[in-house]
Amino acid sequence: MKAEILEEHRWLEQLTGRWRVSFDMPAATGEQASEGAWLEETRSLGGAWIVSETTGIMPDGSKATNIMTLGYDPAKKRYVGSFVSSVMTYLWVYEGTLDETGKVLTLDCEGPDFEGTGGTAHYQDIITIKDENTRNLSSRTQNADGTWKPVMSSDYNRISAA
Repeated sequence: MKAEILEEHRWLEQLTGRWRVSFDMPAATGEQASEGAWLEETRSLGGAWIVSETTGIMPDGSKATNIMTLGYDPAKKRYVGSFVSSVMTYLWVYEGTLDETGKVLTLDCEGPDFEGTGGTAHYQDIITIKDENTRNLSSRTQNADGTWKPVMSSDYNRISAA
């Protein structure tokens, strides 16, 4: 079986390459990421998927590795993927859509409620393409009243193409 590569899969190709990552975390988290210490390598997996591995230093000085996969499921007509991190035990599963501008991919997921309720919360990771060498990834969580609270934002600057 061979995957038919669609325009939606080709959209993901712009995320490939080597990137320098800088973080901005709201003061409410009480954490700041180490400036300039994060790098991401993103590669294509047969044109149907991308796999991103991000490594860096956490605020406490420990090393962290994050892995994100993204693809497009033609049957669902949605982008799909996952996120795992060496600093947590939860597997985040994404489903999302690209906006009408073709610049913003919003990925919905459920995850642990970090407010201490013991339940889960609705999250969105949002990839915004600024230009061919600059993008942003922001995360937010939905409050009980339906409003959104920022969790973090990270800027990606291309070091080299894939």
